[in-house]
Amino acid sequence: MPSRDPIRRRVLTVGGLFAAATFGGCSQALPTETDDSSRQLVLSLSSLEGSLRERYVTDLSETRPPWDERAFDATLNGSTFTTQHRSPFPARGDDEPMYARRNGTYYHLDSHVVGEETVGHPVLRLYEVGDQDDPESVPDHVARSALPDVDRRAIRIAHFAARARGNVGGVPWDLVERDGYVYRDEEAIAASDLLDESGPSHVEHRGTIYEVEVTEETFHEAIYRADVDPVAESEAELETILRASLLDARIDRDDLSLGERDVLRRAMNDSYRESHPFSDAFRSVLKRLNRWPYLDGNVEKDAGVESGRQRRFLLYGDRYFQFTLWFASGE
Repeated sequence: MPSRDPIRRRVLTVGGLFAAATFGGCSQALPTETDDSSRQLVLSLSSLEGSLRERYVTDLSETRPPWDERAFDATLNGSTFTTQHRSPFPARGDDEPMYARRNGTYYHLDSHVVGEETVGHPVLRLYEVGDQDDPESVPDHVARSALPDVDRRAIRIAHFAARARGNVGGVPWDLVERDGYVYRDEEAIAASDLLDESGPSHVEHRGTIYEVEVTEETFHEAIYRADVDPVAESEAELETILRASLLDARIDRDDLSLGERDVLRRAMNDSYRESHPFSDAFRSVLKRLNRWPYLDGNVEKDAGVESGRQRRFLLYGDRYFQFTLWFASGE
């Protein structure tokens, strides 16, 4: 039977316990290598099917969160549509624009922060205390399956954080927040058993028994306003806009030497790599890709060189590609 003893249940009120830390500075420099022959620059190309328009024009009836379509309709009708904490359209930045089509017109979708709200939300955290296979050593508990839908979802997400706590492993940070699950919806809070003062102190999920901790915590949440702007009246016009916005390079195959074609062909099949100093063909390809800083053997001291693998867009002939450059150890 579920334990209803409020003494065993840790319910805390916390205001402003978690402060956000902001880190500034320039791009992380690439690792310094004393021997260039031990490091190779790798180029890889992957083909993109179809047009850019097909990738970036969205059917709002199929997107999540569900208020995207409401935000679009309201803004087109001249109303102001705002959301709290989460933007009305996916905030993907300039490199990942979002468009929608209505009555033959293409619209660019965006959002802007227009305010802030300070609110309190319950936060659920789980702490492992035992195993269902050893009933003698675990406290009374309730199974996750016996709880309302809102709590089942909360437990599933909070258990990701509990499972990774103190261990090496990934956490789905798009779901986990503050090392647990945050109840934001008022209807969900009202429907929850775990948030009730007499709720269960322990729950079972996938054979593991967890102690329940609920805290009331302070959040500073942004207010977003939907922004919808008409940008094009035809498919061709929008494709031109997307090319201007997204393409890093354009290469005409007829302009290439046999060596340059070979570099790109091998990069498409798998990857192409060279150590510095690069061959004339590879140097020329890097120039055509507008990746000039990589021509320098001491590239880590050049501004504007990304660390890690950054995907870029290329129009090669009449086909789109994503290309990636990164450094790898030589074989």
